[in-house]
Amino acid sequence: MPFQSRKPPLTLDSETRSQLQTLSVSRTAPAAQVERARMLLASAAGDSVATIARAFRTNRVKVNDLINRALQLGARTALHDLPRAGRPRTIPPEARAWVIALACQKPKDLGYAEELWTTRLLAQHVRRHCEAAGHPSLRKLGRGTVSKLLAADAIQPHKITYYLERRDPDFDAKMATVLHVYKQVEVLRAKTAALLAGGEVPAPPFVAVLSYDEKPGIQVLQNTAPDRPPVPGKHATVQRDTEYIRHGTLSLLCGIDLVNGKVLGRVEQRHRSREFIAWLKQADATYPTGATIRLVLDNHSAHLSKETRAYLATIPNRFEFIFTPKHGSWLNLVEIFFSKLARTLLRGIRADSPADLTARIERHLDALNEEPVIFRWKYALDDIILA
Repeated sequence: MPFQSRKPPLTLDSETRSQLQTLSVSRTAPAAQVERARMLLASAAGDSVATIARAFRTNRVKVNDLINRALQLGARTALHDLPRAGRPRTIPPEARAWVIALACQKPKDLGYAEELWTTRLLAQHVRRHCEAAGHPSLRKLGRGTVSKLLAADAIQPHKITYYLERRDPDFDAKMATVLHVYKQVEVLRAKTAALLAGGEVPAPPFVAVLSYDEKPGIQVLQNTAPDRPPVPGKHATVQRDTEYIRHGTLSLLCGIDLVNGKVLGRVEQRHRSREFIAWLKQADATYPTGATIRLVLDNHSAHLSKETRAYLATIPNRFEFIFTPKHGSWLNLVEIFFSKLARTLLRGIRADSPADLTARIERHLDALNEEPVIFRWKYALDDIILA
């Protein structure tokens, strides 16, 4: 379009004008868009191309092109660059595919010490081997172009995303067994609630259902200097010396009753068979004689060791073990309890000795049992029909 010193008036509707005014004072939007918004507002106010160019210390051609785009395509579209054909591609599709194929291999498989690619390493490898592979267009390939090629195919060979291989052939069957237990707990809970609502006292359960696991590695850390409490106007948080004394670790052996929410816990130095047997004896003493104690637990070696089996043989028909599938600890509801424990009691905890920390954990469990919280499994339970 030929250059005009005076443009036709640019008219803006209220919504577009409001958007341009907001953009013109923005501190986070791209600077080019902020400047264009101010120019368009000035044009809509009646300023000439020359006046706008002088005010923004730019040339009139730039202002003229901007206002032409606004008149032709609208002010909102004029804020952005129009799509252009750009420079023709110099890397053919075959060469691009070869680079992507290299990125999908590990550097160590090609003779490098590195486990993962970096853009620098990949670019170097491509430059060294491109001609022998029949792709001379990649002789000057740089890191930036490598990044663009990888981004175009959504490839990130410099990152690792972890997954868990399902190695238990009976995973689905074991999962179904655990979910059936949770469904039975829901039914038992509903019956108990109905009896209480009718003024009846429910009989002691013939089956107690617990979700059990161990939480090892609870560190016993002692401060070398006292903590400083928050001081208004000085520091908002608790201040703690970075040094500490380590007194080893403890293990929490714990089961949560899925019917009443009670926690049955035991703090030990280790979590071998003898400690697990001690917890089983504690559970045996807790529930009425004749009741079956059903445990949902994982496949830890202590749970099926010779020592454990020998103890269970002395009390036949007392315990029933429901094992979660291998790598299926997320099916065990006690893991939710452990997660909550780590985020509350154990977060930043300091203790003078293992005995001190043991006492504090036991005191916390006692407090929880005063107002027990029932953990429920909700996912896919409605699809289970009990016989």
